[in-house]
Amino acid sequence: MNLKDFGVDYLLVNTTNQFLLEYAPIEENSSYKLTGFTGDTGDSLLSSDGHIFLFVDGRYHAQADNEVDHNKVEVIKLQLGQKQDDEIIAVIEPNSVLGIDSRKVSQLRYENFINGLGKNSKVKLLDIQTESINKKTSAEELPLNLTGETFLDKVNKIEDGSLFTNSEEISYLCNLRDFSQDYAVKIDGKLFISRGKCVLFTDTNVYSENFEIRPLKDFDEFISKVKDEVLVDKSTINAHDYALIKRPKTVTSPVKLMKSVKNKSEIEHLKYCFEMTDKALMATRDYIYSNNNLSEYDIDCELTKNFKKFGAKSLSFKSIVARNQNSALAHYMKSSKDEIVKEGDLILIDCGAYYEGGLATDITRVFVKGEPSKLHKQVYSTVLKMFLNAFNYQVVEGVTSGFEIDNLARLIYSKNEIDGFSFSHGLGHGIGVCVHEAPPNLSKNEIAKTPIKNNMCFTIEPGLYNNQFFGVRLENSCYLENGVIKSFTNMCYEDKLINYELLTADEKLILKKFKVI
Repeated sequence: MNLKDFGVDYLLVNTTNQFLLEYAPIEENSSYKLTGFTGDTGDSLLSSDGHIFLFVDGRYHAQADNEVDHNKVEVIKLQLGQKQDDEIIAVIEPNSVLGIDSRKVSQLRYENFINGLGKNSKVKLLDIQTESINKKTSAEELPLNLTGETFLDKVNKIEDGSLFTNSEEISYLCNLRDFSQDYAVKIDGKLFISRGKCVLFTDTNVYSENFEIRPLKDFDEFISKVKDEVLVDKSTINAHDYALIKRPKTVTSPVKLMKSVKNKSEIEHLKYCFEMTDKALMATRDYIYSNNNLSEYDIDCELTKNFKKFGAKSLSFKSIVARNQNSALAHYMKSSKDEIVKEGDLILIDCGAYYEGGLATDITRVFVKGEPSKLHKQVYSTVLKMFLNAFNYQVVEGVTSGFEIDNLARLIYSKNEIDGFSFSHGLGHGIGVCVHEAPPNLSKNEIAKTPIKNNMCFTIEPGLYNNQFFGVRLENSCYLENGVIKSFTNMCYEDKLINYELLTADEKLILKKFKVI
């Protein structure tokens, strides 16, 4: 690709697709095609002289180093608190033109690049037509006992003239899920609500009396002809779609908050989902402890079988089954046949599934085959300390934010540091239609400063990693009830991995709320 033909000096190459999904299918991940990096997030920048920069956060530092050709790709490793786009801007030479695929960046991000580059450089929107992945799938409408609200109940809360282009928001509003494939149950499309009429543009097979359904290819012409104000959230609409609107009005999507605060039916269903998730993981734990010479691949297959046995309709993300050093890669995905578990080996499993209600589960546990080492116990117990203190945080509903809870976990570690081990990611994330949802968020990011409300659902997942040894992450999915953090997850902790001398009396009391085997 000759960038000069496009009139640009740099080209932003994205991991996402036109729906701006955090976890786009690998075949739609242009950054992967350019760099060979298989991580779900981490955009790259191509310069006119052929230099490639790949930007990755702490979850992917080691993975990027392992996967890219360093003769062609320079890996920019973001530290906690650093923003990817700030670092992208930092490497762009003055008086340059940055090319951006208008379909693969939000309008807000596009404007932030313009402001960040300032007067010395320019941003040029490109309409890069890529071959669409045409997967003819079908969605099903969820029953009221699982959603707690009908489509009309939800739409009545929406202002006239609203446009939604975020897949998870549309799936939530329409009470639709596609269970035909693993790792996502959302439907892709565009939803316009105006004058009591709802039009859904999608290529997914949908049957509903609640809205008019049109093919996705009709959207551009339709929206460009709307003369009234169109309410859009610049953080979720791509720049191409935004440019089609004659009279855009910027709003914060009301669905972000609607779907983050679960109703009673959703909470009760999630309790069931996590009960089944716990059973699937416990059965896999038994399998590991009662069999020898198992590979990561064997364990992954058994885990998937157990999820199906206990009623899962699909997986909510690709399971992580990681032995020893692989467990230090926060998003390790290989589940290798060559990685054989031996006595004294550590195994980290991060997994989740979807059940009939189409809400994701997420859990992480760590096991050791045979007897653990002193270091195993020290790291496991320290991560457990971080979890217990975060879980016991005295939340003031509507005031306390995930930013504060994340800070507490880091404070606990700062007082109990282990040489060579780092906590390189956020403490947790929201869960819902997608396994990563915001709000809420527990991290050092600005979005984590959003107050946590009752019935918001989120993970607490501290982790410590050393690429030379192993990683330990302990993750419970939780929710806030009357200002108290409650755990959906009831999967046990490993008694043989806990050094009780490292726990305070208060931490031991909190631990009594959970099973330890």
